[in-house]
Amino acid sequence: MEYSGIILLPILMIFAAVSLNAGYANAAVFLPPEDKPLVRHYYKKLNTCANVEPFVRHQVKLYWDKDKTITAKLLKLLYADCMVNGCDASILLTGPNTERNSSKNARLDGYLLIDKIKTVLEIRCPGAVSCSDILNLAVRDAVHYAGAPSYPVFLGRRDGLESKAEWIDYPSPSMSWEEGLAYFESKNLDVQDFVTLLGAHTMGQAHCSSFYDRLYNFKGTGKPDPSMKRFVLVSLRSQCPKNSITDSAVYFTPEYGSNYTFSNKFYTKILAHESLLRVDQQLSYGGDTGELVNEYANSFEQFRRGFALSINRMGGLKVLTGKNGQIRKDCKFINKNNPKIN
Repeated sequence: MEYSGIILLPILMIFAAVSLNAGYANAAVFLPPEDKPLVRHYYKKLNTCANVEPFVRHQVKLYWDKDKTITAKLLKLLYADCMVNGCDASILLTGPNTERNSSKNARLDGYLLIDKIKTVLEIRCPGAVSCSDILNLAVRDAVHYAGAPSYPVFLGRRDGLESKAEWIDYPSPSMSWEEGLAYFESKNLDVQDFVTLLGAHTMGQAHCSSFYDRLYNFKGTGKPDPSMKRFVLVSLRSQCPKNSITDSAVYFTPEYGSNYTFSNKFYTKILAHESLLRVDQQLSYGGDTGELVNEYANSFEQFRRGFALSINRMGGLKVLTGKNGQIRKDCKFINKNNPKIN
């Protein structure tokens, strides 16, 4: 991928030159930092669970065939895990004052599928595969079924031993592109990751509360966001009435709606000033962010490749490896608190 003026990514690059016709990304994939090595085919190389990937893929396909929303749900779950305290499956832990039980995560879903996969793997490969690796693999497979490339996933993560609601620092959906980029950079991601990962909004829904200010009280003016097209404003106001007690959900890309199709429509809607969230629309106003929006809007293939790269980058944030953390027997509990083994 060529991006003039874009910040160079600092991590060692290798190339996965596999056929796009087979559903894989002919794109650059980035290795994790050398002090926290993740490995391609980790469980196969250790001979601890050689078939982990087909096991996970099969369970995801069974679920996806019945419920297409699982793709968006798992993407949100991975984001909530990795962007808070690193990819350590802390979002899966239950209990008082955990991330999972926070009101900020009340709408997260997808836990049942992860639990199902873990149950299967504990039967076939007991004590071998971490919940964190399961989540990363499940996301890869779910987005592939929705139309994304089936990118390589580096493995070897271990699971965290704690989860705290106070760690949660999600940014506002009404933030500027500068604030959004600063948040991603604080997580050791860059402008390409920022623009690309927001492209996950091409699937799923946003609740009215996340863009209500744009419809009725933009920046405290008592008026709508002047950048919104009139027909978009009228349509959204009809779905999100003023002072409604119901926080309805609106599709990011109503053209696809409940099909939950992975596409670059998110970026074409930004160029047309038809975005739901302010942070999404803001991408068109930055130099580098605007350049990437244009590129992705004009090339679905570039977006597919960029997505494979950036979601791998996010999946490598602050991972636990070696003797750090543990391999949970049940993703909901650290092992010493697991009622089934204590």
